[in-house]
Amino acid sequence: MAFTRAAVFGSSGGIGAALVEALAMRGIEVFAGSRSGAGPDLPRVTPFRFDFDDEASIAAAAEGWRDAPPDLVMVTTGVLTLENGTGPERSYKQVDPEAMARVLYLNTIGPALVAKHVLPLFPRNAPATFAAISARVGSISDNRIGGWHSYRASKAALNQLIRNFAIELGRTHKQAVVVGLHPGTVDTALSKPFQSNLPEGQLITPEKSASCLLDVIDNLAPAQSGGLFDWKGKLVEP
Repeated sequence: MAFTRAAVFGSSGGIGAALVEALAMRGIEVFAGSRSGAGPDLPRVTPFRFDFDDEASIAAAAEGWRDAPPDLVMVTTGVLTLENGTGPERSYKQVDPEAMARVLYLNTIGPALVAKHVLPLFPRNAPATFAAISARVGSISDNRIGGWHSYRASKAALNQLIRNFAIELGRTHKQAVVVGLHPGTVDTALSKPFQSNLPEGQLITPEKSASCLLDVIDNLAPAQSGGLFDWKGKLVEP
């Protein structure tokens, strides 16, 4: 799919920053969103500010694109360990209601708010894609070891919302695609505390993940809308 304009929510993270650079190198105009409002000094890249705790900031960003909306929107945010060091839980005995609510808010409600404001901008008679970074551990059928309760639950809920949004948008936007993406095990701050026991070759760079995710998006069709796909293009069963 040939995109002309993209918006990346979460451009200051490892995967988000790599996606912004990769999209710009393709000649695509990129809106790069972060809480600070700062962005990389790259041709065709325009920074913008957003904050999941301030829905008005998301609405303002979307309103600014109304006359020339992006045809690719990516939400690349995500949290496994909270800023205060809490998480992820290894046992149900460690479940904390405030921490769980915060993880669910950042991983599930935040992307939903982005969808709420950007999906109405998509053209009814032209291709457009909304993609949110999810995780394989959000798959219920693939869960073999348990644990990480808040994170798994938040990603499972995100996957369900993606399916919901795909069905609803598909009724009026026949060429639109709404998907979740599993980026692989990426060398970022999110995975850093859990990298020591990884098998050889499992950890990939943000640049590799970004390149593969864009290749996956390029090859998605509306019939695949609502699914979760890994960085190799394989469907992850719910």
